[in-house]
Amino acid sequence: MDLFTICVLISSFSFFAYAFSYFKAPHMKNEFKRFGLEKMGLTITLLEIIGALGLLIGLKIYLALIISSFGLALLMLAGIIIRIKVKDNIWIILPAFFYMVLNAYIFLISLN
Repeated sequence: MDLFTICVLISSFSFFAYAFSYFKAPHMKNEFKRFGLEKMGLTITLLEIIGALGLLIGLKIYLALIISSFGLALLMLAGIIIRIKVKDNIWIILPAFFYMVLNAYIFLISLN
């Protein structure tokens, strides 16, 4: 298994885990309230699930990989902006930054 495939799997499984925790862990819904995005929590979670699934499908169908990785990178950019807006510290912002960079990398490599 090459580095690129490992990156896709890490991103995909991480987004699945994060998205499904929205339905299991009450603190996840509280985070959306803290961000002022309580009404959008389910929509964002569904976008994460679709993106994670798209990454896996994208290992066979590159167009799905391109769209999903770009979408997840944008989602994480929005997450960074929101976390800056609510004045989170850098340590709380770093995971969103990591996944933004990871999905941007997947996107750029998948274009070739």
